[in-house]
Amino acid sequence: MSLLVRSHAPDADGTVLEVTPESAGWTYVGFRVLNLAAGEAYAGLEVGREACLVVLTGRIAVDAAGESFDGLGVRDSVFDGAATSVYLPAGTSYAIRAERNAEVAVCTAPGTGGGKPRVIRSDAVEVRGQGTNTRHVRNILSDTDEAESLLVVEVITPGGHWSSYPPHKHDRDAFPEETFLEETYYHRLSPPQGFAFQRVYTDERDIDETMAVEDGDCVMVPRGYHPVGAPHGYDLYYLNVMAGPRRNWVFRNDPAHDWIVRR
Repeated sequence: MSLLVRSHAPDADGTVLEVTPESAGWTYVGFRVLNLAAGEAYAGLEVGREACLVVLTGRIAVDAAGESFDGLGVRDSVFDGAATSVYLPAGTSYAIRAERNAEVAVCTAPGTGGGKPRVIRSDAVEVRGQGTNTRHVRNILSDTDEAESLLVVEVITPGGHWSSYPPHKHDRDAFPEETFLEETYYHRLSPPQGFAFQRVYTDERDIDETMAVEDGDCVMVPRGYHPVGAPHGYDLYYLNVMAGPRRNWVFRNDPAHDWIVRR
């Protein structure tokens, strides 16, 4: 099975891409992208799963658990600043209404419920790396934020730069040395006709797949290292969703390339 999942024309409910634990052959991460025209609505219920609704572009309203949130989203492009998101405890039924054309990511992971829906505005930007390894990170749900399983983050990698680099992995449940986290990468490019490259590989090379990703593609990372490269002229955005048996992000660099950050 390929680790690359491509977007398609909207289904009747607006879904253009979906990864489920069943389709991925794993346990924790679920990911869906909705394209909703102004006035269209989507109703959801994630049984036994918490959710984070990330407004990628456009503006929406969300009704959930007796709470109403209007005017969510300020971006015309995922490259136009911070995302607005809504956290939903497990088992919360919800309705999304597009106040104008909108693209929304629905990120899910196992949960038992508790707490209330809340709006998340991810204004802080962390610059990681240096030189052509520089990228710009906005945490939406970090491992210090309130949630049960979900970790959600968005990253912009300038054209000609590398990201998730040196290659790192988080596929051993061996805290505090490393944690096991499944992961999806949802890619967007500017200009949109561009492409980027992502490799997913393990030490044993039982997984070793290199993909040319295009605008709207998703890459599944069940385990292994997973670096990304953005060609000159094309900025790369990706939205990461991670979840596993422990809600901590502790990774291990590929020893063959760890010298890059230790020199």
